[in-house]
Amino acid sequence: MKARILIVDDEIAICDYLCTYLNAQGFQTMAAQTPEQGLQLIDAQPVDLVVLDIALGEADGLEVLETIKFAHPDLPVIMLTGMGYDEELIAEALSKHASGYLSKTLPPAQLLLEIKHTLCGAYAHA
Repeated sequence: MKARILIVDDEIAICDYLCTYLNAQGFQTMAAQTPEQGLQLIDAQPVDLVVLDIALGEADGLEVLETIKFAHPDLPVIMLTGMGYDEELIAEALSKHASGYLSKTLPPAQLLLEIKHTLCGAYAHA
């Protein structure tokens, strides 16, 4: 069965690109442009992993991460950022149990590696 990945990013172009790329890699994807949409999708159907933008328009992705982890503590969440690497943000994301933290400027193959690594670890602990 294909792993289901939810992309939560306020940029529609990023959602479309990542969904197309990950679908081509054999994943099943869904996208949400707001935290509310993302949380509704997580509650409505099984999701194996979330790729979550740190800056969601007016919303704080780290707060959304906390909400997801409170309701679904075992759901892996990889944080994406267009802000580059900020040691403080990385530390905060990891302290809130993010599974990974990647820059949007990296090639999509790097995200694919992180997703595969995270899913293998999640299945090993299940």
